[in-house]
Amino acid sequence: MKASDFKVSSHLKFILPSLLGIFLFIVPFYNAEDQSVTIIIAILATWIQEALANYLSLIMMIIISITAIGTVLVKLIGPDKLNSTPFFRQLLDVPGVWVVTRVLGMIFAIMVYFQIGPEAIISDVTGGLLLDSLLHVLFAVFLFAGLFLPLLLNFGLLELFGVILTKIMRPVFKLPGRSSIDCLASWLGDGTIGVLLTSKQYEEGYYTKREAAVIGTTFSVVSITFSLVVIQQVGLADMFIPFYLTVGFSGLVAALIMPRIPPLSRKANTYVTEEADDISEEIPEQHNAFTYGYTQAVERGSKSSGVKEFFKQGGQNILDMWMGVAPIVMALGTIALIIAEFTPVFTWLGVPFIPILELLQIPYAQAASETILVGFADMFLPAIIGASIESELTRFVIAALSVTQLIYMSEVGGLLLGSKVPVNLKDLFIIFLLRTIITLPIIALIAHLIF
Repeated sequence: MKASDFKVSSHLKFILPSLLGIFLFIVPFYNAEDQSVTIIIAILATWIQEALANYLSLIMMIIISITAIGTVLVKLIGPDKLNSTPFFRQLLDVPGVWVVTRVLGMIFAIMVYFQIGPEAIISDVTGGLLLDSLLHVLFAVFLFAGLFLPLLLNFGLLELFGVILTKIMRPVFKLPGRSSIDCLASWLGDGTIGVLLTSKQYEEGYYTKREAAVIGTTFSVVSITFSLVVIQQVGLADMFIPFYLTVGFSGLVAALIMPRIPPLSRKANTYVTEEADDISEEIPEQHNAFTYGYTQAVERGSKSSGVKEFFKQGGQNILDMWMGVAPIVMALGTIALIIAEFTPVFTWLGVPFIPILELLQIPYAQAASETILVGFADMFLPAIIGASIESELTRFVIAALSVTQLIYMSEVGGLLLGSKVPVNLKDLFIIFLLRTIITLPIIALIAHLIF
């Protein structure tokens, strides 16, 4: 079938929603208020955060509590009672480990909100950081990203990019072309959006287990906006451009290597249904990449459902993220931050990096070593800890490394564990460690060239 065989209305069903999706998720805008580059979804999220600032901690505590109580009730009464509502059965009927995690998330959220219990849990650098800061961001981003995500997923845009970019993404990164959208949305918006996109496409059978794991841990990159916050924290805001170019180059090298080595290379190349059949990426003889991609896109768009179904899917996305992800971020993020802030564990783990940093001629190697692995708990911690180090070169390396390490439990790591993407805590820590080992020498070399 050719694009000309479709009615005008079919073309419009692809073009109009897809253009709106690009406008909301991908087109960069300069935000004069905080002098950052961002996307419309992030701007909308910021507005809702500011409007509900005094209520979001309470709202998130209630959402996390409802999720935990609902999950326990489903375990007690049996999931079969929810057969008539498959969405809620899938949302609340989870394995035992996630039941415990959700209940733990509820306990932490209640303790933090009412300021009861040990300081290690309710402190504004542990549970307080999550409930009163990060979960505000996730509430707002999930609200708008979840609602409008069908614009990217359901109207043909991914089919178009999937065909056009496969010849680049497949040989270079061992990924389908549609994964380029995940990367762009993360880069310009937020890593959480990238994880969300990846998880949804994996669930719908467009990515294999290996592809979903690779994209979620390699392409859900830190946004330009947050990178600017990190470089400002270490007092080097005037060096943002060389800093971000360093992050981009070292991240690209990691993206080339990571899919080719364990644990990512060992993930099964099967789809969520366990079928081993690949989605065909062959282009028929009568087409070139663009015409075939466009035809596939129009065909998908023509099959899209109405406005009611669009908002139903968007609403389900929002609930899936609020209830599926927030409790896990609260539970695991709090534990990770307690370990980082109230124990010397990450200091001990950093000791083996002292000789490596000395070999790379990084000044204040011992102080810098304490920041190397603490980023696994939260990406902002290395910048906070390293901000007082006198050497600009060392602060530059710490900031760039913290961004390229990518996997941090207070956000992307917690989101990945809470999503359907097939990675576990052990995988995430190994990936974090490998990214550190790959990118540290590159960042150090560039830093020596700059300073």
